[in-house]
Amino acid sequence: MKNNKIQIAEEYFNNGLVKHEIQDFKGAIEDYSKALKINPELAEAYYNRGLAKASINDFTGAIDDYSIAIKFEPNFTEAYNSRGLALVHFNDYLGAITDFSKAIEIDPEYFKAYNNRAAARGVLKDYSGLINDFSKLIEINPMDACVYYNRGLTKCNLEDYDGAIDDFSMSINIDPMYGSAYFNRGCIKLLMLDRKESGCLDLQKARELGVEGVEKVIRKYAN
Repeated sequence: MKNNKIQIAEEYFNNGLVKHEIQDFKGAIEDYSKALKINPELAEAYYNRGLAKASINDFTGAIDDYSIAIKFEPNFTEAYNSRGLALVHFNDYLGAITDFSKAIEIDPEYFKAYNNRAAARGVLKDYSGLINDFSKLIEINPMDACVYYNRGLTKCNLEDYDGAIDDFSMSINIDPMYGSAYFNRGCIKLLMLDRKESGCLDLQKARELGVEGVEKVIRKYAN
């Protein structure tokens, strides 16, 4: 009888996954709830019900479900990460960072958690923490031009202009069509380091790549 109940719970859970996939979130929530009524310790069902609730903007309900999933599976990295994302919707960035950090503690290679923690730290202007997260993301995936670019922007906020140029240059090496990297590298050279000729070349390249606002900078500072 017990095995039969477990099988029925799994069927409801799988039906929920199917409805979830086709974005029938309310239907998915109903099926996950039926599965949990039969098997109230099914951590995956709480987690997926949380995801479905988040998809219909019920972030309070989502946080509750992620928390129960974590209670049954304390090393549930995705639940910590998703709860962190839900906390961001309430502007609880410190709480979100705590959850992202816990996910990273469990899985030190969890790319999404580093990325999400970096976003939360950015809102709080924790630039040193941002640098650390971007550096770890680069360690995990050294060919991500966007991460180098974002680390370059952060170094600008710390007035590390040479370091920022190095990062924008890495972005360009990986993606030669990265117009914003040319633009920001050119602005630093022109406005901060008095390297007018090289800066103008970068701005001209950014203009060729269709970056907005370049023409205004060229007219004001490069002539």
